[in-house]
Amino acid sequence: MALKIGFIGAGKMAEAMIEGILAKDLFSSEEIGACAPSISTRERMASEHGIAVFETAAELAEKTDFLVLAVKPAQVEGVFREKGLEIGPEHLVMSIVAGLSTEVLESYVPGGRIVRVMPNHCCMVLEGASGYSPGKNATEADLDRVESVLEAVGSAFEVRESDMDAVTGVSGSGPAYVYMMIDAMADGGVLCGLPREVAIELAAQTVLGAAKTVLETGQHPDVLKDSVCSPGGTTIEGVRALEDRAIRSAFIDAVRASAERSRRMGKGN
Repeated sequence: MALKIGFIGAGKMAEAMIEGILAKDLFSSEEIGACAPSISTRERMASEHGIAVFETAAELAEKTDFLVLAVKPAQVEGVFREKGLEIGPEHLVMSIVAGLSTEVLESYVPGGRIVRVMPNHCCMVLEGASGYSPGKNATEADLDRVESVLEAVGSAFEVRESDMDAVTGVSGSGPAYVYMMIDAMADGGVLCGLPREVAIELAAQTVLGAAKTVLETGQHPDVLKDSVCSPGGTTIEGVRALEDRAIRSAFIDAVRASAERSRRMGKGN
């Protein structure tokens, strides 16, 4: 088994993780493999990232004992029914399939060492936030291997599997909420006369700086918000406008809706 890690699927999330792994030098391109049925996808992945590519999961599974299942939920059954595919207890399977429980995965791989993971798109820039939960057969050594990959592309948090849908709602889908917020803030800047490129840079850097302040100071976001709001000032006026439009409830509802969708996907709905 020449490869250190292999991705079953080569979609956006898999590619984001591969790009992060390469950027952090966790593995070299020669130690990473991926399989995809599309010839154009295989050619692009090989050309852009220099990794080994395969048409089938069966070919990939022969080359590595660390597999990342990175396909859509509807494709999972087809993957495990692939002719010639042999995945067993000798393989560590890290699943990033939304909503798919370790119990279901273990039914496909009896005795399989499964770790369920929900990464996010920010893995591509080494700022991912991932939750993970081990299956009943995963060992501490397996978790160390999974953590090494996730921490190479951001932060990793072990959670109860019952909380994985909530992780999907907060961090798995969260980048999209933040991108929308940056876009909306930039639109506001344009409305007030700023060039769009300047408005986008200002909004994005503000979000980056605010997030870093929360993480590095350890202060509650509400305390930090209050510290910016001077009595009778400009910021509290903006906060009032957001509160008028129930911005908090909108974010809470978005997280809940995403988590519920993840839960339904796990049930095949």
